[in-house]
Amino acid sequence: MSSKPRQIVVTSALPYANGPIHIGHMLEYVQTDIWVRFQKLRGHECIYVCADDAHGTPIMLRAQAEGVTPEELIERMHAEHLRDFTDFGVAFDNYYSTHSEENRYFAEYIYTQLREAGHIRTRVISQAYDPKAEMFLPDRFIKGDCPNCGAGGQYGDNCENCGATYAPTDLKNPVSVVSGETPIEKDSEQYFFKLEDFEGMLKDWFAAGHVQTEIANKMNEWLEEGLQDWDISRNAPYWGFEIPDAPGKYFYVWLDAPIGYMASFKNWCEATGHDFDHYWKRDSEAELYHFIGKDIARFHTMFWPAMLHGAGFRKPSAVYCHGFLTVDGQKMSKSRGTFVMARTYLEHLNPEYLRYYFAAKLGPGIDDIDLNLEDFTTRVNADLVGKLVNIASRCAGFINKRFDGKLADEPSSDDLSRQNVKAADAIADYYENREFGKAMRDIMALADKANQYIDEKQPWVTIKDAQRQHEVQDVCSIGLNCFRQLVILLKPVLPQLAAQAEEFLNVSDLQWADLGNDLLDHEINRFKPLMTRIEPVFIERMIEATKADLASEQKIQQGPADPSIEPIAPEIKYDDFAKLDFRVARIVAAKRVEKSDKLLQLTLDIGGENRNVFAGIAGAYDPADLEGRLTVMVANLAPRKMRFGVSEGMVLAAGDDEAGLYLLNPDTGAKPGMRVR
Repeated sequence: MSSKPRQIVVTSALPYANGPIHIGHMLEYVQTDIWVRFQKLRGHECIYVCADDAHGTPIMLRAQAEGVTPEELIERMHAEHLRDFTDFGVAFDNYYSTHSEENRYFAEYIYTQLREAGHIRTRVISQAYDPKAEMFLPDRFIKGDCPNCGAGGQYGDNCENCGATYAPTDLKNPVSVVSGETPIEKDSEQYFFKLEDFEGMLKDWFAAGHVQTEIANKMNEWLEEGLQDWDISRNAPYWGFEIPDAPGKYFYVWLDAPIGYMASFKNWCEATGHDFDHYWKRDSEAELYHFIGKDIARFHTMFWPAMLHGAGFRKPSAVYCHGFLTVDGQKMSKSRGTFVMARTYLEHLNPEYLRYYFAAKLGPGIDDIDLNLEDFTTRVNADLVGKLVNIASRCAGFINKRFDGKLADEPSSDDLSRQNVKAADAIADYYENREFGKAMRDIMALADKANQYIDEKQPWVTIKDAQRQHEVQDVCSIGLNCFRQLVILLKPVLPQLAAQAEEFLNVSDLQWADLGNDLLDHEINRFKPLMTRIEPVFIERMIEATKADLASEQKIQQGPADPSIEPIAPEIKYDDFAKLDFRVARIVAAKRVEKSDKLLQLTLDIGGENRNVFAGIAGAYDPADLEGRLTVMVANLAPRKMRFGVSEGMVLAAGDDEAGLYLLNPDTGAKPGMRVR
């Protein structure tokens, strides 16, 4: 690695300003922050910028749902996001917003440069339009039946059941998420970026290693299929920047979102007196790195480099993608309490626990990362408390109590110190190449050796011999110098612990170059506990708080909702749904249940077999009107013993106590016992 200081610009993907930050988001920002802190620790200029992604239809609709302006919503979210990031130790050099004059300037400039170079064209297309809301609908604001597999409740761009992708106009039985109306097709002129103009440049860029191999392979598949024009405009009403010379047309949020990196950096340059062009001109020697999730790789590795190149700017040095976060081996779940908001985590646990655990699991690839809560507890307690902090706590007491806080002036051996310095080069390479898990493994191996050294020397035994007490000062000084080196190696991951250790060791801001500079004849401060164990109850409280926290957030996540409709329950997997056996049933008999205002006792024929079912529909139906009628029941529900008898299933009904209850009726021709599919 060159000894010349590097000039590096680093970004993370912009968090969307319509909701809070959760721990799945934090994976990316922690990964980026560790890499940035490492570069700064090595003495390089490394500027970390980010911003809120503050435009688009979802923000407009959420603001309406809350009864505030979009500006008020994004201002509040900006403050909440920055607070959460700061408390997690993520240290941006500048955290900005895409709803800024800098972003407007660069969006208009890049668009104009592309247009003048012939990379923009217009054409009339047919789009989904909500006649009630009087607005064109983004893909994710249309739901319907998948045109491929028929699964219901699918979004307008892809099916989560079979994985098919399609145009929203291909959906069967589509409805608008905004109003519930059936969308119509309406023609409008839109603006397109001619991505095909940059096919050769993109092939060369991928081949040069600017993206991970897995990502390059995927992008090359799209290149082989032929690049399509990218629709970069949206019709009013839309929350964003209006396109120059195109009244009523707005930049699609994905055009101005990555430009937010430039805007935030420009804002930093204006505040610090740096030259923006030096870092962003086409032939710049500065480095530019983007850390993103693999789900937005196409925008960052195809559209974004093409936009920059076409407008005369430099392209990224590299785009680093990571996988998703799972919890206990499964997708983050609201019902299980594992969809944890950053703020909820911070109210129950030390943020550096999670920073370390992420680091221990992260590598340079795009594989998903699993937060196993039992392993999380065990690893943090064993590594950080049982190994790292244990070194300091074992040695500090002897130095403070027996040697007036003074370290030895000339330790008898520097083997441990030299061993740590020697290992640092490999650890630095791991940090540089984002192989954080390997770095944590090697650092903890060094911590093990330090603890073994102390175990072998047994200062708690030696201190009892008045003639050998100087040996205790020697051993504990070696141990604390080793602890100081480990703190330096872990400082990118544990900045808060590092700051506390620096105060305890009575040293200034430790740098990577300090690894070989042992503290000799040096006075330390009194030791205070640096980190405590995770107790299982802390995890349990966080999960319970998460379940309670998310109810209000779910109500406004999708915009205005009909107050008479209950919120959708937490999602289940298809395998769970497939276990339910729905059958057509004929109501053979129906009668009221004594001492119950709500229950009717139904005798149901499901094709040669009768079932006894209690249903809470007494307020909606006269029992005599139900006899002979067809309905639908869950036939494989375990029998439930009630005060009035045993219920052997459940009939399906829609509604509630205020709107009324309505039994589901099969169409004419259905027969008792038929399975409902």
